[in-house]
Amino acid sequence: MINAVEASGVGRRYGRIWALRGCSVALPEGQVAALVGPNGAGKSTLLNLIAGLLRPSEGTLQRFGRPVSDRPEALARVGYMSQDTALYPTFTASELLRMGARLNPGWDDDWARERLTRLRLPANVPASNLSGGQRSQIALVLALAKRPRLLLLDEPLASLDPLARNDVMALLMQAVAETGMTVVLSSHIISDLVETCDWLVAINQGRVQVSGNIDELLDSHKLITGPREAVDTLPPRVSIVAQTITGRQASVLLRSGEHPIGPVWTVHRPTLDELVLNYLRQPEASVLPGPVAVAG
Repeated sequence: MINAVEASGVGRRYGRIWALRGCSVALPEGQVAALVGPNGAGKSTLLNLIAGLLRPSEGTLQRFGRPVSDRPEALARVGYMSQDTALYPTFTASELLRMGARLNPGWDDDWARERLTRLRLPANVPASNLSGGQRSQIALVLALAKRPRLLLLDEPLASLDPLARNDVMALLMQAVAETGMTVVLSSHIISDLVETCDWLVAINQGRVQVSGNIDELLDSHKLITGPREAVDTLPPRVSIVAQTITGRQASVLLRSGEHPIGPVWTVHRPTLDELVLNYLRQPEASVLPGPVAVAG
């Protein structure tokens, strides 16, 4: 299986500040990946590096087994939608589609125009006069119509109301089902990604905290709750990712194992929210899945 993205020790520095450091992660082709983390974690920097808009200050980065390049033939395989859904404000949707057709050799104009009609998006209204949801849908149609092999989306849902978010995600998932493209979807709202993504990359303070298939990650962890004094009685070989003490109660995320933990603990499989938040609360915590799902 080829990896759509493979980073090894990647870092990006702005002056003396590292926005990303020691980033190692692999994303198999055909996955819909959630790139999550707090604001300022390095998500946009990583996406820009993958897109070829930035160059790493250190490390190596590949797309589909080849070094990231800004050559036209390489860029033709990558779609990118920025957080601000940048559209020329005086251009209408029809004009944006004509521009897209001239700039992209693999452009699917029939699909793009059919999708505008199906979504009831106005074709002859300047982008500046459209709602945020309409602009996001048009921007996504533009990104998808070039028929990319890899689609990068930077916080595409951040400024949208719930109905617009639903429309944008429906458009995206239909396109994924039609083409099998790889998608990396950045967000700090984990609940928006639960039903749509099958891969997770969580990043904090410029480093990857956890990465892998979501179901496998959830199965390989357990969340236990019990009296706070019981934390000190946990077996020494238990692998603790993070713990939270609230009053008299403790909540502890463990990597699953066969070690007995005692009857005072209530055990359940963590939700995606619980898994991600516990890793992000402990920046030094990390997990290394198998050889395809590499994290560091």
